[in-house]
Amino acid sequence: MRFSRSSTWASRRLGLTSVLVLVAAAALAGPPPPVSFYLRPVPDLSEIFEPKMEVMVAMRDGVRLYTEVYVPKGKDGPLPIILERTPYNVNAGDLEYSERLALYSEFFEEGFIFALQDIRGRYRSEGEHVTLRPQADPNDPNGIDESTDFYDTIDWLVKSVPGNNGNVGTLGISYGGFLSLRAMINPHPALKAVSPGASCADMFVMDDFHHNGAFRLSYSLSAAMAFDLGQGLLSLGQRDEYQLLLDMGPLANVDQQIFKGESYVWNAFKDHPNLDDMWRYGMCGVMPHLDEVTVPALHVIGWWDMEDFAGPIEAYRKLERKDHDNRNYMIIGPWRHGGWTFDDTGRELKGVDLGSDTARYFRERYHVPWFTYWLKGKGELDLPEVTAFQMGSNIWETFDEWPPNDGIEERKIYLREDGRLSFEAPTTESSDAYDSYVSDPANPVPYRARPFMYPWGWPAWMLEDQRFASNRPDVISWISEPLGEDLTITGSPIASLFATTTGADADWVVKLMDVHPEDFSSWETSGYQMIVRAEVFRGRFRNSFERPEPIPANEVVPYEIDLRSCNHRFRAGHRIMVQIQSSWFPIIDRNPQTWVPNIFEAQERDFQKATQRIYRSNRHPTHIKLPVRLR
Repeated sequence: MRFSRSSTWASRRLGLTSVLVLVAAAALAGPPPPVSFYLRPVPDLSEIFEPKMEVMVAMRDGVRLYTEVYVPKGKDGPLPIILERTPYNVNAGDLEYSERLALYSEFFEEGFIFALQDIRGRYRSEGEHVTLRPQADPNDPNGIDESTDFYDTIDWLVKSVPGNNGNVGTLGISYGGFLSLRAMINPHPALKAVSPGASCADMFVMDDFHHNGAFRLSYSLSAAMAFDLGQGLLSLGQRDEYQLLLDMGPLANVDQQIFKGESYVWNAFKDHPNLDDMWRYGMCGVMPHLDEVTVPALHVIGWWDMEDFAGPIEAYRKLERKDHDNRNYMIIGPWRHGGWTFDDTGRELKGVDLGSDTARYFRERYHVPWFTYWLKGKGELDLPEVTAFQMGSNIWETFDEWPPNDGIEERKIYLREDGRLSFEAPTTESSDAYDSYVSDPANPVPYRARPFMYPWGWPAWMLEDQRFASNRPDVISWISEPLGEDLTITGSPIASLFATTTGADADWVVKLMDVHPEDFSSWETSGYQMIVRAEVFRGRFRNSFERPEPIPANEVVPYEIDLRSCNHRFRAGHRIMVQIQSSWFPIIDRNPQTWVPNIFEAQERDFQKATQRIYRSNRHPTHIKLPVRLR
């Protein structure tokens, strides 16, 4: 069965053959990068699948969504369907066989029907695209959202695709993970399993567009340009993203120069600078709708994913509260954003040897068996509640809950004089027990070594050796003595920060790091300053994300900053380091450091230098609470 295509459908041939190059949210248009963003071998798909079926599937409001269906050759049926709905183009090259299929080659031998669909308003699908579309009012009989589009698509698939067994699973990464979570809300009865990967959950506190209220400039600008203009940062014609965005000036200039008030996404940012119902229920807005496990869910996350890391864990934990039938699971591996699927082997990441083919292991040990069990009724569900890779030792571990509580002891490691980090608390009461630096918005600390241009450095930037920042006068480091024995932390380190600023607002960036010994036998990692966890907190939100307040100048203010989950072993001979700074550009926008009600309306004159003090006295003991494993 083959469905004809309308002549109005857009198509473009990218000429991809040996590798799969998919376009990320930040680079949806323009020439492809010189190196592949996603790397998986592309087999001869014509030997694996029958010729594709193309159809415009009608939704309940009459809008039709472009869908490609692929039935495998030589597999005894009936077969289940794996559905991927995406905003990133089902078939970018308009090929006979979409190269997106190469992302799922581990499933080919077992035998599944694949359905790929452009979501509403994207590429060849009809309708209006709304980025991270909110859930419709359940009382509106004409309401449509991603959940209803899932329902209607699945309903068509099970009724219309020959040789299917009536069971459907869905999966996706990033935006696709968000879609997978939406499929769980009022799901179609045929939906039997989902696998949300790197799914956003909270876009103001912990995912994509903000972290603790601090605006993630380069990522958010890229997404707004991609979804609303069909362009990427490459179109602005500057190789060094740092210099490009610094020269652009305040955020108000971004709108004037690029969007001119016409971007749905950017308007949402500037019109909603604080946490409100738009963020709770609108853009992404998943958490209020996740009440119980309606469909078995396998949440997948990467330790080095700074786009969607904390949100997916919170989504898992919320569903876990009512997981009475044990159908909610989580796997955290040593991957970048989507690396468990996008990378071929997962053996190394930015030069860090992970000791095994972690991505292949996940796909073969967990992902294929997950869908085979729920969609085919084959095998056993031999799956621990939580599976987490331990960085530093390169081993997989299993847990009955996350974060684990048994065998965990909180230990505090303190900032001390002379740049020392110690498990012994400071004893001095002196008001002069602090370290200070000047934060200058005109010369912000880069988040990685320059020059860099999105998206080349983005996928694994958290593994950048932090020595590029250590010698800057606006970054302060404290380091421990070499550890006499291994120390493992499992859970969420919490930074208890006592600080003053001469300004009226400030960003606080805290990095917890593993410093490798100077060892010429391990030349590549000798002296390596490796981020274990790092997070930013915008000071105006210290009391409330809904109602920001100025920071009182020169007054010691306490901050509790969750550095987010980790599972890391510091090896004997390694040292623990903490770095603190007040800018992280351009992954985070520049804080003016004066009081402006809405930073998106700040003018150049509002950006002022400020002197920051980090206290380390007995009265104000800045420290990190570490969840230390006792065994």
